[in-house]
Amino acid sequence: MARIGGRSLWLAWPAGLLCAAAVTALAVIAAPGVPMAVGFVGDTLRAATGRHVVAETAPPAPASDCRHLYSQPLWSSLVWSPQALLSQRHTPPASTPEAVAAAAPAVVVTCHWRGEAGRSIETTVSTVSPDGAAAVAATLTAQGFACSTATDTTHCERAAGDLLEIHDLRADRWVSSTLSGWMPDDYAAIVASHAFFGE
Repeated sequence: MARIGGRSLWLAWPAGLLCAAAVTALAVIAAPGVPMAVGFVGDTLRAATGRHVVAETAPPAPASDCRHLYSQPLWSSLVWSPQALLSQRHTPPASTPEAVAAAAPAVVVTCHWRGEAGRSIETTVSTVSPDGAAAVAATLTAQGFACSTATDTTHCERAAGDLLEIHDLRADRWVSSTLSGWMPDDYAAIVASHAFFGE
């Protein structure tokens, strides 16, 4: 093969080796990213076919503290109420000592809200035995509460002036709420849903 004029063989070999070393170094640096690139391309192609993999999530757990007892809108309305103050504790329902004595509940959490002008809300979530739940319902009925049962939930309610007492029982959960001069919309239904189902 004829030599090309102006080319030096003793410069071409080192330059070629230097280029080969640079290409090898770039390949070594890029190697860790190859699996990620392949995964990205695979995910993109799978998404394009419309087949989505749905990750299974655990069902929500029943609420066990004050923050998880309320939906976000209800929580915001309570927190931003004038002079609102929340106390989280583990005291039994104050409104029904006879029902507490009959059921011997294990208190999960009590959320006491104090607002302006003496307004207050107190909700206690407890666990009870099946016999304890029956004792609560019987005691509340004897005290003049209006009780009804639907879809495995017993709902008891009694109003006297500005005081409203609401009790919901389902399975091993008892939710007792006392609202004094403070009646947020759907309060009892929301806290019962979060206490029973976590949602």
